[in-house]
Amino acid sequence: MEHQLVSAIERALGWSGPGELGKSFVRGNMGDPALVSRILTPNRLLDIAMRRSLGRPQFRCFQNGEEVHPAIYYTDSVSPRGQSIPMVNMRSLGRLLAEGATLILDQANVFDPTMEVTCRALQWWAHERVQVNAYLTTNDAAGFPLHWDDHDVVIVQLAGEKEWEVRGTSRPVPMYRDADPNSIPTDEIVWSGVLMAGDVMHIPRGHWHQATRTGSGVGKSLHVTFGITKRTGASWLAWLGDWCREQEVFRHDLDRRDRSGDETLAEAAARLIGERPPADYLTGYEQATALPRHVPFLDVLGPLDAVVCTTHFPPQLQETGETVTVVSSGKRLTLAAKAAPALRLLLSGRPVPLERAAALVGAEVAEVAEILVKEEICAALTPELSSGYTDLVTNAAS
Repeated sequence: MEHQLVSAIERALGWSGPGELGKSFVRGNMGDPALVSRILTPNRLLDIAMRRSLGRPQFRCFQNGEEVHPAIYYTDSVSPRGQSIPMVNMRSLGRLLAEGATLILDQANVFDPTMEVTCRALQWWAHERVQVNAYLTTNDAAGFPLHWDDHDVVIVQLAGEKEWEVRGTSRPVPMYRDADPNSIPTDEIVWSGVLMAGDVMHIPRGHWHQATRTGSGVGKSLHVTFGITKRTGASWLAWLGDWCREQEVFRHDLDRRDRSGDETLAEAAARLIGERPPADYLTGYEQATALPRHVPFLDVLGPLDAVVCTTHFPPQLQETGETVTVVSSGKRLTLAAKAAPALRLLLSGRPVPLERAAALVGAEVAEVAEILVKEEICAALTPELSSGYTDLVTNAAS
Protein backbone atom coordinates (compact mmCIF):
# COMPACT_ATOMS: atom_id res chain seq x y z
CA MET A 1 0.00 0.00 0.00
CA GLU A 2 1.43 3.36 -1.01
CA HIS A 3 -0.01 6.12 1.19
CA GLN A 4 0.79 9.76 0.51
CA LEU A 5 1.28 10.66 4.19
CA VAL A 6 3.69 7.76 4.75
CA SER A 7 5.70 8.82 1.70
CA ALA A 8 5.66 12.45 2.87
CA ILE A 9 6.89 11.46 6.35
CA GLU A 10 9.77 9.53 4.79
CA ARG A 11 10.76 12.52 2.64
CA ALA A 12 10.47 14.98 5.53
CA LEU A 13 12.63 12.86 7.84
CA GLY A 14 15.08 11.71 5.17
CA TRP A 15 14.13 8.07 5.61
CA SER A 16 13.96 5.35 2.95
CA GLY A 17 11.84 2.96 5.01
CA PRO A 18 11.14 2.13 8.65
CA GLY A 19 14.73 1.15 9.44
CA GLU A 20 15.46 4.44 11.26
CA LEU A 21 12.34 4.22 13.42
CA GLY A 22 13.30 4.45 17.09
CA LYS A 23 16.98 5.22 16.47
CA SER A 24 17.30 8.99 16.86
CA PHE A 25 15.38 12.25 17.09
CA VAL A 26 14.76 13.88 13.72
CA ARG A 27 12.40 16.47 12.28
CA GLY A 28 11.54 17.97 8.89
CA ASN A 29 8.76 19.46 6.79
CA MET A 30 6.42 17.73 4.33
CA GLY A 31 6.01 20.77 2.09
CA ASP A 32 2.45 19.87 1.05
CA PRO A 33 -0.28 22.08 2.62
CA ALA A 34 -3.06 20.22 0.79
CA LEU A 35 -1.96 16.91 2.30
CA VAL A 36 -1.88 18.38 5.81
CA SER A 37 -5.46 19.63 5.63
CA ARG A 38 -6.62 16.34 4.09
CA ILE A 39 -5.50 14.32 7.11
CA LEU A 40 -7.49 16.14 9.81
CA THR A 41 -8.70 19.65 10.61
CA PRO A 42 -9.78 21.22 13.93
CA ASN A 43 -13.40 21.34 12.79
CA ARG A 44 -13.37 17.68 11.75
CA LEU A 45 -12.03 16.74 15.17
CA LEU A 46 -14.82 18.72 16.84
CA ASP A 47 -17.35 17.09 14.53
CA ILE A 48 -16.15 13.66 15.71
CA ALA A 49 -16.65 14.79 19.32
CA MET A 50 -20.14 16.10 18.56
CA ARG A 51 -21.47 12.99 16.80
CA ARG A 52 -20.20 10.24 19.08
CA SER A 53 -20.65 9.19 22.66
CA LEU A 54 -17.06 9.57 23.79
CA GLY A 55 -15.94 9.02 27.34
CA ARG A 56 -12.93 9.58 29.51
CA PRO A 57 -10.07 8.71 29.19
CA GLN A 58 -10.53 8.45 25.42
CA PHE A 59 -11.66 12.08 25.18
CA ARG A 60 -10.23 14.56 27.67
CA CYS A 61 -9.93 18.30 28.14
CA PHE A 62 -7.12 20.16 29.95
CA GLN A 63 -6.98 23.77 31.11
CA ASN A 64 -4.30 25.59 33.12
CA GLY A 65 -2.26 22.41 33.20
CA GLU A 66 -4.98 20.34 34.88
CA GLU A 67 -7.65 18.00 33.56
CA VAL A 68 -11.12 19.55 33.42
CA HIS A 69 -13.75 17.48 35.22
CA PRO A 70 -15.97 15.74 32.62
CA ALA A 71 -19.11 17.05 34.32
CA ILE A 72 -18.21 20.53 33.06
CA TYR A 73 -18.33 19.62 29.36
CA TYR A 74 -20.44 16.42 29.28
CA THR A 75 -24.20 16.12 29.44
CA ASP A 76 -26.71 13.31 29.08
CA SER A 77 -28.77 13.16 25.92
CA VAL A 78 -32.12 11.75 27.05
CA SER A 79 -34.47 10.09 24.58
CA PRO A 80 -38.31 10.45 24.80
CA ARG A 81 -38.32 7.06 26.57
CA GLY A 82 -35.83 8.20 29.17
CA GLN A 83 -32.76 6.44 27.79
CA SER A 84 -29.63 8.39 28.66
CA ILE A 85 -26.46 8.61 26.56
CA PRO A 86 -23.47 10.71 27.68
CA MET A 87 -22.50 13.22 25.00
CA VAL A 88 -20.06 16.11 24.83
CA ASN A 89 -21.83 19.41 25.50
CA MET A 90 -20.51 21.39 22.54
CA ARG A 91 -21.51 24.77 23.98
CA SER A 92 -19.57 24.11 27.17
CA LEU A 93 -16.67 22.73 25.19
CA GLY A 94 -16.74 25.81 22.99
CA ARG A 95 -16.46 28.09 26.02
CA LEU A 96 -13.43 26.14 27.28
CA LEU A 97 -11.75 26.37 23.89
CA ALA A 98 -12.47 30.10 23.68
CA GLU A 99 -10.76 30.57 27.05
CA GLY A 100 -7.83 28.38 26.01
CA ALA A 101 -7.76 24.61 26.45
CA THR A 102 -6.33 21.37 25.09
CA LEU A 103 -8.54 18.57 23.77
CA ILE A 104 -7.19 15.06 23.41
CA LEU A 105 -8.82 12.26 21.45
CA ASP A 106 -7.04 8.93 21.94
CA GLN A 107 -7.25 6.35 19.17
CA ALA A 108 -8.75 8.70 16.62
CA ASN A 109 -8.30 5.84 14.13
CA VAL A 110 -11.29 4.11 15.75
CA PHE A 111 -13.62 6.98 14.87
CA ASP A 112 -12.33 8.48 11.62
CA PRO A 113 -11.82 6.54 8.35
CA THR A 114 -8.92 8.73 7.23
CA MET A 115 -7.12 8.07 10.51
CA GLU A 116 -7.99 4.37 10.28
CA VAL A 117 -6.51 4.00 6.80
CA THR A 118 -3.45 6.07 7.69
CA CYS A 119 -2.69 3.88 10.72
CA ARG A 120 -3.16 0.76 8.58
CA ALA A 121 -0.73 2.13 6.00
CA LEU A 122 1.82 2.87 8.74
CA GLN A 123 1.36 -0.65 10.13
CA TRP A 124 2.01 -2.19 6.71
CA TRP A 125 5.09 0.06 6.46
CA ALA A 126 6.51 -0.47 9.96
CA HIS A 127 5.20 -4.03 10.56
CA GLU A 128 4.16 -2.87 14.03
CA ARG A 129 0.80 -1.85 15.54
CA VAL A 130 0.01 1.87 15.29
CA GLN A 131 -2.57 4.12 16.93
CA VAL A 132 -3.04 7.86 16.57
CA ASN A 133 -4.01 10.47 19.17
CA ALA A 134 -5.17 13.96 18.18
CA TYR A 135 -4.37 17.12 20.20
CA LEU A 136 -6.17 20.44 19.68
CA THR A 137 -4.91 23.40 21.70
CA THR A 138 -6.37 26.92 21.61
CA ASN A 139 -4.88 30.29 22.55
CA ASP A 140 -2.14 30.08 25.20
CA ALA A 141 -3.16 26.81 26.88
CA ALA A 142 -0.46 24.59 28.33
CA GLY A 143 0.10 20.99 27.31
CA PHE A 144 1.31 17.95 29.22
CA PRO A 145 4.30 18.48 31.55
CA LEU A 146 7.67 16.93 30.75
CA HIS A 147 7.23 13.19 30.20
CA TRP A 148 8.43 10.22 28.13
CA ASP A 149 6.54 7.61 26.11
CA ASP A 150 7.10 3.86 26.16
CA HIS A 151 6.78 3.71 22.36
CA ASP A 152 8.22 5.56 19.38
CA VAL A 153 6.13 8.47 18.09
CA VAL A 154 5.83 10.31 14.80
CA ILE A 155 4.22 13.72 15.28
CA VAL A 156 2.62 15.61 12.40
CA GLN A 157 1.65 19.25 12.92
CA LEU A 158 -1.58 19.77 10.97
CA ALA A 159 -2.64 23.33 11.84
CA GLY A 160 -1.29 26.34 13.71
CA GLU A 161 1.89 26.12 15.74
CA LYS A 162 3.14 24.75 19.06
CA GLU A 163 6.34 25.12 21.04
CA TRP A 164 8.24 21.94 21.89
CA GLU A 165 11.18 20.87 24.00
CA VAL A 166 12.74 17.45 23.44
CA ARG A 167 15.35 16.01 25.78
CA GLY A 168 17.47 12.90 25.74
CA THR A 169 16.80 9.71 27.67
CA SER A 170 17.47 9.10 31.36
CA ARG A 171 17.45 5.33 30.84
CA PRO A 172 18.10 3.54 27.52
CA VAL A 173 14.89 2.21 25.91
CA PRO A 174 12.70 2.28 29.04
CA MET A 175 9.53 0.23 29.13
CA TYR A 176 6.03 0.62 30.56
CA ARG A 177 6.64 -2.47 32.68
CA ASP A 178 10.27 -2.10 33.73
CA ALA A 179 12.77 -2.67 36.52
CA ASP A 180 13.23 1.10 36.97
CA PRO A 181 10.52 3.81 37.33
CA ASN A 182 12.62 6.22 35.17
CA SER A 183 11.12 9.29 36.84
CA ILE A 184 13.98 11.82 36.74
CA PRO A 185 14.31 13.84 33.50
CA THR A 186 17.69 14.42 31.94
CA ASP A 187 19.01 17.98 31.51
CA GLU A 188 20.18 17.28 27.94
CA ILE A 189 18.05 19.29 25.48
CA VAL A 190 18.08 17.66 22.05
CA TRP A 191 15.91 20.29 20.38
CA SER A 192 13.59 23.15 21.31
CA GLY A 193 11.54 25.24 18.93
CA VAL A 194 8.18 25.69 17.26
CA LEU A 195 6.44 23.18 15.00
CA MET A 196 4.48 24.76 12.16
CA ALA A 197 1.82 23.19 9.94
CA GLY A 198 3.44 20.54 7.78
CA ASP A 199 6.32 19.84 10.19
CA VAL A 200 7.06 16.23 11.16
CA MET A 201 9.00 15.07 14.19
CA HIS A 202 10.15 11.61 15.32
CA ILE A 203 10.73 11.14 19.05
CA PRO A 204 12.16 7.72 19.96
CA ARG A 205 10.96 5.82 23.00
CA GLY A 206 12.23 7.19 26.29
CA HIS A 207 13.04 10.74 25.15
CA TRP A 208 11.57 13.32 27.52
CA HIS A 209 9.43 15.98 25.84
CA GLN A 210 6.75 18.60 26.40
CA ALA A 211 4.66 20.92 24.23
CA THR A 212 2.77 24.11 25.01
CA ARG A 213 1.16 27.26 23.61
CA THR A 214 1.73 29.19 26.85
CA GLY A 215 2.64 32.75 25.95
CA SER A 216 1.67 32.30 22.29
CA GLY A 217 -1.48 34.42 22.52
CA VAL A 218 -4.49 33.99 20.25
CA GLY A 219 -4.25 31.02 17.92
CA LYS A 220 -4.48 27.28 17.69
CA SER A 221 -2.52 24.08 17.27
CA LEU A 222 -3.61 20.71 15.95
CA HIS A 223 -1.20 17.82 15.79
CA VAL A 224 -1.53 14.07 15.63
CA THR A 225 0.82 11.63 17.32
CA PHE A 226 1.24 8.22 15.74
CA GLY A 227 2.32 5.81 18.48
CA ILE A 228 4.32 2.85 17.15
CA THR A 229 4.95 0.08 19.67
CA LYS A 230 7.84 -2.10 18.54
CA ARG A 231 8.56 -5.65 19.68
CA THR A 232 11.38 -6.13 22.19
CA GLY A 233 13.49 -8.94 23.58
CA ALA A 234 11.11 -9.02 26.54
CA SER A 235 8.22 -9.53 24.09
CA TRP A 236 10.03 -12.51 22.58
CA LEU A 237 10.68 -14.07 26.01
CA ALA A 238 7.00 -13.66 26.95
CA TRP A 239 6.09 -15.42 23.68
CA LEU A 240 8.46 -18.26 24.57
CA GLY A 241 6.66 -18.52 27.89
CA ASP A 242 3.48 -19.40 25.99
CA TRP A 243 5.22 -22.01 23.84
CA CYS A 244 6.88 -23.70 26.83
CA ARG A 245 3.51 -24.95 28.03
CA GLU A 246 3.51 -27.48 25.19
CA GLN A 247 6.32 -29.39 26.91
CA GLU A 248 5.62 -31.42 30.04
CA VAL A 249 8.91 -30.47 31.68
CA PHE A 250 7.72 -26.85 32.03
CA ARG A 251 4.32 -27.79 33.42
CA HIS A 252 5.66 -29.56 36.51
CA ASP A 253 5.71 -27.75 39.86
CA LEU A 254 8.99 -26.24 41.03
CA ASP A 255 10.15 -28.03 44.17
CA ARG A 256 11.66 -25.74 46.80
CA ARG A 257 13.41 -28.65 48.56
CA ASP A 258 14.55 -30.86 45.67
CA ARG A 259 16.68 -28.97 43.08
CA SER A 260 17.63 -32.07 41.05
CA GLY A 261 15.39 -31.04 38.16
CA ASP A 262 16.84 -27.56 37.71
CA GLU A 263 19.47 -28.66 35.20
CA THR A 264 16.91 -30.52 33.09
CA LEU A 265 14.67 -27.45 33.10
CA ALA A 266 17.54 -25.17 32.07
CA GLU A 267 18.48 -27.52 29.21
CA ALA A 268 14.90 -27.60 27.98
CA ALA A 269 14.76 -23.78 28.10
CA ALA A 270 17.97 -23.55 26.07
CA ARG A 271 16.53 -25.91 23.44
CA LEU A 272 13.32 -23.87 23.26
CA ILE A 273 15.31 -20.67 22.71
CA GLY A 274 17.21 -22.34 19.86
CA GLU A 275 14.07 -23.79 18.28
CA ARG A 276 12.09 -20.53 18.31
CA PRO A 277 14.38 -17.57 17.54
CA PRO A 278 13.25 -13.91 17.51
CA ALA A 279 12.65 -14.04 13.73
CA ASP A 280 9.99 -16.73 14.24
CA TYR A 281 8.34 -14.59 16.89
CA LEU A 282 8.18 -11.53 14.62
CA THR A 283 6.69 -13.59 11.78
CA GLY A 284 4.17 -15.22 14.09
CA TYR A 285 3.21 -11.87 15.61
CA GLU A 286 2.18 -10.49 12.22
CA GLN A 287 0.38 -13.61 11.06
CA ALA A 288 -1.50 -14.23 14.31
CA THR A 289 -2.77 -10.70 14.95
CA ALA A 290 -6.54 -10.59 15.42
CA LEU A 291 -8.83 -9.36 12.68
CA PRO A 292 -9.68 -5.65 12.65
CA ARG A 293 -13.13 -4.08 12.96
CA HIS A 294 -15.08 -3.53 9.76
CA VAL A 295 -18.62 -3.28 8.44
CA PRO A 296 -19.89 -6.82 7.73
CA PHE A 297 -20.97 -7.55 4.16
CA LEU A 298 -24.58 -8.68 3.75
CA ASP A 299 -25.75 -9.44 0.22
CA VAL A 300 -29.30 -8.42 1.13
CA LEU A 301 -28.01 -4.86 1.50
CA GLY A 302 -26.55 -4.70 -1.99
CA PRO A 303 -23.98 -6.30 -4.30
CA LEU A 304 -20.27 -6.58 -3.60
CA ASP A 305 -18.87 -4.12 -6.12
CA ALA A 306 -15.61 -2.97 -4.45
CA VAL A 307 -13.33 -4.32 -1.72
CA VAL A 308 -10.13 -3.48 0.12
CA CYS A 309 -7.76 -5.54 2.27
CA THR A 310 -8.10 -4.46 5.91
CA THR A 311 -5.67 -6.76 7.75
CA HIS A 312 -3.32 -5.18 10.28
CA PHE A 313 -0.29 -6.33 8.28
CA PRO A 314 0.29 -7.32 4.63
CA PRO A 315 -0.96 -10.87 3.97
CA GLN A 316 1.65 -13.37 2.80
CA LEU A 317 1.22 -15.26 -0.47
CA GLN A 318 2.85 -18.68 -0.80
CA GLU A 319 2.77 -20.08 -4.34
CA THR A 320 3.55 -23.77 -4.82
CA GLY A 321 2.84 -24.67 -8.43
CA GLU A 322 -0.80 -25.80 -8.43
CA THR A 323 -1.94 -23.78 -5.43
CA VAL A 324 -1.49 -20.41 -3.77
CA THR A 325 -1.93 -19.94 -0.01
CA VAL A 326 -2.87 -16.73 1.80
CA VAL A 327 -1.46 -16.47 5.32
CA SER A 328 -2.91 -13.66 7.43
CA SER A 329 -4.62 -12.91 10.74
CA GLY A 330 -4.26 -16.47 12.02
CA LYS A 331 -5.75 -17.98 8.85
CA ARG A 332 -4.41 -20.04 5.94
CA LEU A 333 -6.52 -20.03 2.77
CA THR A 334 -5.47 -22.29 -0.12
CA LEU A 335 -6.78 -21.54 -3.61
CA ALA A 336 -5.97 -22.73 -7.12
CA ALA A 337 -2.85 -21.20 -8.65
CA LYS A 338 -4.92 -19.34 -11.26
CA ALA A 339 -6.25 -17.13 -8.44
CA ALA A 340 -2.78 -15.61 -7.83
CA PRO A 341 -3.20 -12.51 -10.08
CA ALA A 342 -6.55 -11.69 -8.46
CA LEU A 343 -5.08 -12.22 -4.99
CA ARG A 344 -2.15 -9.92 -5.64
CA LEU A 345 -4.56 -7.19 -6.69
CA LEU A 346 -7.08 -7.74 -3.89
CA LEU A 347 -4.42 -7.95 -1.17
CA SER A 348 -2.52 -4.85 -2.32
CA GLY A 349 -4.05 -2.72 0.43
CA ARG A 350 -5.58 -0.42 -2.19
CA PRO A 351 -9.29 -0.12 -3.05
CA VAL A 352 -10.36 -2.56 -5.80
CA PRO A 353 -13.49 -1.87 -7.91
CA LEU A 354 -14.38 -5.41 -9.02
CA GLU A 355 -15.75 -4.56 -12.46
CA ARG A 356 -12.55 -2.76 -13.43
CA ALA A 357 -10.42 -5.45 -11.78
CA ALA A 358 -12.11 -8.14 -13.90
CA ALA A 359 -10.79 -6.43 -17.02
CA LEU A 360 -7.27 -6.67 -15.61
CA VAL A 361 -7.09 -10.16 -14.08
CA GLY A 362 -10.21 -12.01 -15.24
CA ALA A 363 -13.78 -12.56 -14.10
CA GLU A 364 -12.70 -14.91 -11.28
CA VAL A 365 -11.66 -11.86 -9.25
CA ALA A 366 -15.27 -11.47 -8.07
CA GLU A 367 -15.36 -15.02 -6.68
CA VAL A 368 -11.96 -14.60 -5.01
CA ALA A 369 -13.13 -11.30 -3.50
CA GLU A 370 -16.19 -12.99 -2.01
CA ILE A 371 -13.96 -15.59 -0.35
CA LEU A 372 -11.66 -12.96 1.13
CA VAL A 373 -14.58 -10.90 2.41
CA LYS A 374 -16.19 -13.99 3.96
CA GLU A 375 -12.89 -14.77 5.73
CA GLU A 376 -12.64 -11.11 6.86
CA ILE A 377 -9.29 -10.52 5.19
CA CYS A 378 -10.94 -7.99 2.89
CA ALA A 379 -13.94 -5.76 3.57
CA ALA A 380 -16.60 -4.26 1.37
CA LEU A 381 -15.56 -0.76 0.36
CA THR A 382 -18.38 1.33 1.84
CA PRO A 383 -18.56 5.04 0.94
CA GLU A 384 -17.40 5.92 4.45
CA LEU A 385 -14.37 3.61 4.29
CA SER A 386 -13.63 4.74 0.74
CA SER A 387 -13.38 8.34 1.98
CA GLY A 388 -10.34 7.34 4.05
CA TYR A 389 -8.47 6.42 0.85
CA THR A 390 -9.58 9.30 -1.39
CA ASP A 391 -6.62 11.43 -2.56
CA LEU A 392 -4.30 9.44 -0.28
CA VAL A 393 -4.10 5.90 -1.73
CA THR A 394 -4.24 5.14 -5.46
CA ASN A 395 -6.98 2.82 -6.67
CA ALA A 396 -5.56 -0.66 -7.33
CA ALA A 397 -7.31 -0.89 -10.70
CA SER A 398 -6.05 2.48 -11.94
